Amino acid sequence: MPDKMLKFVKVDQQTPTKRLADKRVDDFKEIYDQFVQDKAKEQSSRCSQCGVPFCQIHCPLHNNIPDWLRMSAEDRLEEAYELACSTNNMPEVCGRICPQDRLCEGNCVIEQSGHGTVTIGSVEKYITDTAWEKGWIKPIKISNEIDMSIGIIGAGPAGLACAEELRKLGYKITIYDRHDRPGGLLIYGIPNFKLEKFVVERRTNLLKESGIKFRQNIEVGKDILFDELKQKHDALLIATGVYKSREVNLIGNDLKNIFPAMKFLTASNRKGLGDKVEEFDNGNLNAENKNVIVIGGGDTAMDCVRTAVRQNAKSVKCLYRRDRENMPGSTREVHNAEEEGVEFIWLSNPKEYIGTEKILSILVEKMKLGEPDSSGRKKPEAISNSEFEMKADMLINALGFDPENLPKLFNDQNLLVSKWGTVKINYQTMETNTPGIFSAGDIVRGASLVVWAIKDGREAAVSISKYLELKRQKKIKAA
Repeated sequence: MPDKMLKFVKVDQQTPTKRLADKRVDDFKEIYDQFVQDKAKEQSSRCSQCGVPFCQIHCPLHNNIPDWLRMSAEDRLEEAYELACSTNNMPEVCGRICPQDRLCEGNCVIEQSGHGTVTIGSVEKYITDTAWEKGWIKPIKISNEIDMSIGIIGAGPAGLACAEELRKLGYKITIYDRHDRPGGLLIYGIPNFKLEKFVVERRTNLLKESGIKFRQNIEVGKDILFDELKQKHDALLIATGVYKSREVNLIGNDLKNIFPAMKFLTASNRKGLGDKVEEFDNGNLNAENKNVIVIGGGDTAMDCVRTAVRQNAKSVKCLYRRDRENMPGSTREVHNAEEEGVEFIWLSNPKEYIGTEKILSILVEKMKLGEPDSSGRKKPEAISNSEFEMKADMLINALGFDPENLPKLFNDQNLLVSKWGTVKINYQTMETNTPGIFSAGDIVRGASLVVWAIKDGREAAVSISKYLELKRQKKIKAA
């Protein structure tokens, strides 16, 4: 192993080539090139193979990162992929969009020692893309199909991960989703420059080839009753995600040209997919030649500002009430946005939206950071007499997402939810208060990362399988 690994002292950290900002803002293609084989091997060889792999510990999926880095360094890529997908249903997605700087790479031992982290995400992406190119990834083959079915509500990462794991066991799976394509936020929320849509489509197509049924444009509670699904399937998983935009109640909220982030991003992604989008085509959801202000400090805000730049906005500013160090979004994404011409207005908060019919400007007040709040982050406080005005032709709210009222949507008042509107579950079994109905992903934990949704989906699959096996044994005894 020493011949192949522990080269972090001799080999400097290197990331895949990033396209120059003045070139990449002209399109929506991914900004990072692929590693070539020799570079992937070289960068993998920098891993220290430490006794306590903090990269693995801080990965929600506990991916076997040191092991597949070693396999990559030894040119055993097919084995590396098999290991990567044994814990992760979408390694090619996580390699692209996970905030590695906050998770695996941010906790890399050699990063802490000053040698620069192993570029884990880029190697993960390289391994999986190579597996697709080489044809190593095949549909699931079922030798003995189990005559029991699971209905999954939501075709996002939690639902897809759960579906794949249960299909491997032989169960019949049907996924119901309100959109016309599977993928959830992976398709309509995340822009192409971070995750090109063919990456998601080839994964969902693989699941279709594996015998998983998809029913698109189906809204539960409207197009099909929740009670119907309960009667039709032996178990259900609720994995709807959270899509309701969080808003602040300010004077001028009702002015035109104020949009929730998901509406703006969905329109842009649909155009990229070749759809006709009337609100984009008529200019409403198009940032071209507009002074755009995005409010928020998370990854969704970064997606919005960088999308606006690519739509040829006149100016793009991001308003955030805390400072750079306390921003929840990826540091890497902030840096990419700044390279592309986005201006960040730190320690600032909107106070009033100004205009007649359309928004014309925003009254902003400066903030300072006070004592830490319950989350441990310093609480922003307004500075008296610090107001200033910013011109705005388009305002995008990227303040996070809240759950929709599922009991009302599903017409099932028995479904228990928390005070935040998330579905209540037994966290050991992921089962709701109704036997046979489980829930996973953002609709349980609140808006979070894709990697957490995949983890939840996998854990739900284990619990659903145990529940169905017990149900089957009872049927056998009763017979």
